[in-house]
Amino acid sequence: MKRLPVDSSAVRSIGYDTKSLVLEIEYANGSVYDYYGVSPETYQEFCEADSMGAFINFRIKPNFQYREVSRRTA
Repeated sequence: MKRLPVDSSAVRSIGYDTKSLVLEIEYANGSVYDYYGVSPETYQEFCEADSMGAFINFRIKPNFQYREVSRRTA
């Protein structure tokens, strides 16, 4: 999935697949996680959030299944 860089202290880049409803987040530490079943509306709210880190902690992590797909190695 192609990710785009974002201006956030917590997040380095994000990607979204409208067909599979998967949100992919690359965190500032280099770890990458996929979040499943994220609606286009939630993705749009995430993109417009004042704080991406807070949005993830309060709206994404508690409500969507996820898995780590890549871990920072250095």
